[in-house]
Amino acid sequence: MAHAGTGGGGRLESAIAWVLRNSDGVVALAGALAVGLLDLFGGGLGDNVVSGATLLVLAAVVYGSLAERRRRVVDIREATEGARQALENLASVRELAGVDLERALERARQDTDRWVFKGGTGTYLRAVTLPECVQEARRRRRALTVKIDIVHPGNEAVCAAYARFRGTFGTADRRTGGGSGSGLGGGGGGHDAGWSVERTRKESYATVLAAAWYRQRLDTLEIDVHLSEVAPSLRFDVSASCLIITQDDPRRVSIYVERGRPLYDYYVTELHHYREQAVKLDLRDTEPLGDDPTVDEARRLFEHLRLPLPTAFSDRDVNDIIDRALHAENPYRR
Repeated sequence: MAHAGTGGGGRLESAIAWVLRNSDGVVALAGALAVGLLDLFGGGLGDNVVSGATLLVLAAVVYGSLAERRRRVVDIREATEGARQALENLASVRELAGVDLERALERARQDTDRWVFKGGTGTYLRAVTLPECVQEARRRRRALTVKIDIVHPGNEAVCAAYARFRGTFGTADRRTGGGSGSGLGGGGGGHDAGWSVERTRKESYATVLAAAWYRQRLDTLEIDVHLSEVAPSLRFDVSASCLIITQDDPRRVSIYVERGRPLYDYYVTELHHYREQAVKLDLRDTEPLGDDPTVDEARRLFEHLRLPLPTAFSDRDVNDIIDRALHAENPYRR
């Protein structure tokens, strides 16, 4: 019985709502029926009554037309708003390549107080991102937070896996920086013919040294380096305004995500989770590095960080690491 009463009340509410939504038609129909019934059973109506009823019906029809037009305007506005939102979504998550990628990275570096990087060895980070962000922070006299996640140079297996990946899917790559090289791993004469375990280790060591070098030159720089034992296939750059996902080849399509979109937050959380599983280096109170670090300074730095260089690395190899750290070439430069 309770269910029946509830069902009856629901039907009554639905009927009332329907009448309110279609009040124009209901009024017109009620007026027409009233006049017809009175004329049929009331022995005829006066002309004034008929004229008034006719005007009532016409007014209801006009009201209904205006109401329908109003509903259409509302529908058009809703459709327009939906289209605008769709266009905004397309603009906030889009594909980039070539010059558009370089411009997006440049805009991301402007007016940001943070940067998160996850990738292989951080060549572009050393060449462009870190020096420009530090320069801007110094100019504005503000704090800068940088978090770096790269492959562990002390783990030969992960370096080999990353080198195989770059060698398999990457393009012919070279580095020119004016420094000397050992010739190991394609690093001789400042040029790299390709990726190898040796080159991968040098590039990662160079990122560690660069982070410590910049940390000592900007007191408001809070920089962390995390060493991962998993070889990545993508690069992630996160600023205060956006997330940019790139690949090893700058000619390939990259993904741009504006801050405030769910995908941005998802990846920020994911990258934090990755760093929690990596080895974190303590760059506070590291061995002093000169403006032009020496081999001995570099060796002491890595020993202090408990990240010793391979015994096979000669002084020439260490000089090559220093050169890669402070004079890296922009891999996106045409």
